[in-house]
Amino acid sequence: MTEPLRWGVIGTGFIAEVFAADLALTDSGRVTAVGSRHLETAGEFADRFDIPNRHGDYEALVADPEVDAVYVATPHPMHHANTMLALQAGKPALVEKAFTMNAGEARDLVQTARGAGLFLMEGMWTRFLPHIAEIRRLIAEGALGELVSVSADHGQWFAKDPAFRLFAPELGGGALLDLGVYPVSFASMILGTPDRIVTLIDPAFTGVDGQTSMLLGHPGGAQAILTCTSSAKSPTRAAIVGTDARIEIDGDFYAPTSFTLIPRDGEPTRYEEPRVGHGIRFEADEVARCLREGLLESPLMPLGESISIMETMDKVLDQAS
Repeated sequence: MTEPLRWGVIGTGFIAEVFAADLALTDSGRVTAVGSRHLETAGEFADRFDIPNRHGDYEALVADPEVDAVYVATPHPMHHANTMLALQAGKPALVEKAFTMNAGEARDLVQTARGAGLFLMEGMWTRFLPHIAEIRRLIAEGALGELVSVSADHGQWFAKDPAFRLFAPELGGGALLDLGVYPVSFASMILGTPDRIVTLIDPAFTGVDGQTSMLLGHPGGAQAILTCTSSAKSPTRAAIVGTDARIEIDGDFYAPTSFTLIPRDGEPTRYEEPRVGHGIRFEADEVARCLREGLLESPLMPLGESISIMETMDKVLDQAS
């Protein structure tokens, strides 16, 4: 595949808007179609982003012959069904985080994609940002020594509206799946799958998880200390601590930002990254690269790890009951 990847977008909410706007900053792909439950909504979205094809249902979107790959941008409870539609239509899929509602749904999608020989990836866009690529390089080169701990927080303030998706149970509400997935995925990227999990959870006013603190233990003794809340804006910083040095990532750690490498002995080194756009285009670039190279999953966001992350969050939420 040498031509720009032709994207079809399922959903017309905020993250779909970010994806469409950011894709205009890269030449790896373009949005050629959008699907909504209502044709009028799809048309309004298409007009805003100069998208030629608009569809009033998701079945028509995935069947569109001018769509090479599908971006699923609906709320988490719809991810399994919407992604299954794309896979059953023979289309590779990029699925907005959190990948699914639970690990069982994640395993089902992965099994379907692998059985059909189709590319599938969780849209954890943080994984593909320039500062994260540099951090991965430093860790791989041993700049931090033996890893000891990871810390990360993600808190945002939202007005107490029971119909808002973070508070509505029917929309997959809760701080963990929407906000906490960033720290959990970050810790997974650095330390792998935990073998011990301790959590403290307090509910929001609708009964969904409102604030969660997690302590994850990993084989070898490394630990992750992670928090999320939907009731306050937190620093949204992250740190990776090793025996020889530590990395401190500025807020918002999950978005394009800068960080400092601080050795145990010696002077700190500052890494600055210019910010252009939202940063979500880098995951679209990765999908296009993988498809060009014939890969069925990304080595930067492998499907087995997406399942593992959902398993970790399942265990965290189980401790709330």
